[in-house]
Amino acid sequence: MAAARGLRVREVTVRFGRLTAVDGAGLTAPSGAVTGLVGPSGAGKTTLCDVITGLRRPAAGTVLLDGADVTRDAARERARRGIARTFQRAGAAGPATVRQSVRAAAARHAMTREQPGRTARDRWRRRWDGRREAGAAADGLLARLGIEDHAERPVRDAPPGVAGLVDLARALATEPAVLVLDEPWAGLPDRRARALEVLLRDLADEGLAVLVAGDEIEPVLGVCDLLHVLDGGRVIAAGPPAEVRADPRVRDAYRTGQDLTTCRSTGGDGRPSPEPRPARR
Repeated sequence: MAAARGLRVREVTVRFGRLTAVDGAGLTAPSGAVTGLVGPSGAGKTTLCDVITGLRRPAAGTVLLDGADVTRDAARERARRGIARTFQRAGAAGPATVRQSVRAAAARHAMTREQPGRTARDRWRRRWDGRREAGAAADGLLARLGIEDHAERPVRDAPPGVAGLVDLARALATEPAVLVLDEPWAGLPDRRARALEVLLRDLADEGLAVLVAGDEIEPVLGVCDLLHVLDGGRVIAAGPPAEVRADPRVRDAYRTGQDLTTCRSTGGDGRPSPEPRPARR
C-alpha cells in the first residue's frame, strides 16, 4: 500500500530541562487539505512546529513526510525535501526590499534543483536562466499575495502584517509540498485576512499540505478541514472542526463558553505570544 502523502507526526516529546513542553503529541496533515493546530498560549504549538521543520530535535517521536522518516534530517534537508515554514514574528533586519527578499529565496531554491552542465557555458546559462525564473516567480508571488505595492520597500520597514506575507511568499518560492504557518493572521487587517483564507484553500486545492498553527480557534476554524487542539503539550482533541469545537475538553481549555476566542496559558513551551485578536466570525 502506498504511503499517505503529506505530513505525519507520531508521539513527539520535547523537554526543556525538567519541563515537558510537548508530551507525546501527534498529528496528521494530509496533502490537499488545510489542517489546524490550535491551543492556548504556551500550549507547545511553536515548539511542535520547530520539531516538524527540523529546528528542534525531539526527545522522542517521529516526523514522516510522504511516509519517509525525516526525524533526523536537518532543517535545510527538510526544506529541500519540501517542508516550508513561516514564523510568528516575521521580519528582517537587513536592507533588502520585499522583492529582493522573495527573489533571493526563489533563487536559492533554483540552485538546489540545478543539475551540473557538461560545459562551463552550460552551467552559466543554467544559472542565468535560474535568476530570470526567480525574478518572475517573485513578482508572481507578490501579486498573488497582494503585496506588489510594497515590492520596493525594505522588509524591515514593512507593517507587521505585510512582513508576515513576505515570509509566506518566501516560503512559497521554495515550491513546498508541506507549508507550516505559525500565526499567519497576526497583524493583518480583515481584508487581507479574508484574502489569506482564500489563498490557503487554493493552495490546498493545488495539492499542498497546509498546517496552520494559532492561539485562537475561530480564524483557523473557518479554513481548515482537520483540527487538532494542543493543551499543556498534549493533543486533547482531533478531527473534523465542528466536532472538535464542541468537545468539552476544548471548551475547558479555552474557558469561554460559545465563542472560544480567549486563551489561558497552560505551560507548554513558555514562549510569549501576541495579545489575542478579536474573533472575525
